[in-house]
Amino acid sequence: MRQLRYGTAMKKCARIATIPLLAALLAVTVAPGTGCAQQPPVSYGQDYRQQQSPSSFSQEELDQMLAPVALYPDSLLSQILMAATYPLEVVEAARWSRQNPQLQGSQAVSAADQFDWDPSVKSLTAFPQILSMMDGRLDWTRNLGDAFLDQQDQVMDTVQKLRRAAYDAGNLRTTDQLRVGFDGSAIGVDFADPQVVYVPYYDPTIVYGTWWWPAYPPVYWGPWRGYARAYLPGFYWGPAIQISVGFFFGAFDWHSHHVNIVNTPYYNNVFVRNRPGAPPPGAVTSWRHDPAHRMNVPYRSPAVRQQFSRVSQAPESRQQFRGYQPPSTAITNRPPAARETTAGRPQTPVAAPRPAAPAAAPPAAAEQRPSVFETIGQGSQARDYSARGRASYEQRAAPAGAPAARPPAAAPAPRAAAQGGTPAMRAPASAPAPRAAAQGGAPRPSGGASMRR
Repeated sequence: MRQLRYGTAMKKCARIATIPLLAALLAVTVAPGTGCAQQPPVSYGQDYRQQQSPSSFSQEELDQMLAPVALYPDSLLSQILMAATYPLEVVEAARWSRQNPQLQGSQAVSAADQFDWDPSVKSLTAFPQILSMMDGRLDWTRNLGDAFLDQQDQVMDTVQKLRRAAYDAGNLRTTDQLRVGFDGSAIGVDFADPQVVYVPYYDPTIVYGTWWWPAYPPVYWGPWRGYARAYLPGFYWGPAIQISVGFFFGAFDWHSHHVNIVNTPYYNNVFVRNRPGAPPPGAVTSWRHDPAHRMNVPYRSPAVRQQFSRVSQAPESRQQFRGYQPPSTAITNRPPAARETTAGRPQTPVAAPRPAAPAAAPPAAAEQRPSVFETIGQGSQARDYSARGRASYEQRAAPAGAPAARPPAAAPAPRAAAQGGTPAMRAPASAPAPRAAAQGGAPRPSGGASMRR
């Protein structure tokens, strides 16, 4: 009996002793300023840590990198990410924009049509402040593009995580300039007026609340000139920019982790210009990077480098990266249709011209230019061509009726002697023969023919 009472008393004392300990642990857990405040918000999407390669950006770096643009409207943000994969074209466009400060909006895009920039880069000429920001922080721009190419899923999930943090902090709401909505679990941001654009500026150190990576503070730049503070904390707004209907062609598919190209009438008429193989107006295709506009800037990821290193730089083969049908499909689909219409007629006139196809060979041969290194060791031939051209020019420049002023008349003798051993005039033995005939009486036509050649 005594042992039972003793055991009951010990259990009661143990329960009493654990109460202060639990209270102390709870106090440490909820105390402000502890490690709990430094935890990132609930991540959107899957955990990418197991999929990252040594060249990949960490989640801390992606949060830091995307913080200043994650709250931009979807259409503008998608085209910024596309353009960031072509950093040197962004630099060219930014310098051109600085030289033409009076141009913005659709006017600037029409003026920039003379340049062979990617459509995403051309579209940003409408917003000089964005191009200036990307040009002034070229390392950030290049990292943003490399991350988008190598970690597109994680980049899009990071944008959603940042938007969720700003929304939970009460700093991402619908305003006169922006519309904020939900597509399932994804937060979408759009312009309030599709033809009047207000490029937002916000302070990433404010809009997201307490930043969760102290060692990786968000990328920051100050408000642009002419911007005024808005009623939402951390937001600033500048003057409106007028654009055409259907100006934006980029769109996010948040659930499939794709960036789509919407072939709007403006995109089709201004950027695509109804080129062969282009999708029909209104078609939606997945965006693909065009390595020809990369301008030899190396890729950060070896996998991305290998993916795009085999792509031909020919303009015809680049169309598939802009949402076009592959050129091979666009070309080979037509002859089968023609052959189908002539089925059952083996001796039709259509089959006769096909053997004459080699007539088109000269243009193809003309496109195959020799390498600049193939002329090494042919200096004597090049000098001979130069000497012949100079002699023809002197013949043409000689006045009529002045035989004494015709140096080419005596030119064959030194050339013949040159064969004996004079190394100064390295001309083939057959060269003086037509020149000796030219002395007979028609030096001018000979010289003129040489000049025409």
